[in-house]
Amino acid sequence: RAPVFLQILNLIGALAILAAYVANQRRWLGPETRLYSLLNLVGAILLLWVAIEDLRWGFILLEGVWALVSIPPLLRTSSPTAS
Repeated sequence: RAPVFLQILNLIGALAILAAYVANQRRWLGPETRLYSLLNLVGAILLLWVAIEDLRWGFILLEGVWALVSIPPLLRTSSPTAS
């Protein structure tokens, strides 16, 4: 894989997580919303991919756990939506 491709994944992943964070801080999204969890999950998966490619064990752990923690709220049927 081209390093440019990994840099693009890296930026998209970081932007997804930052978007969730900013939206939460501005009270546009709550942590109970599906969109918040989805942004965190997508961001974490992309950053995990880059970390695996680079064999960055600390980031593999961080992003792997981040992704796993983001999944349960997406599976709840009673979870509020971002509207």
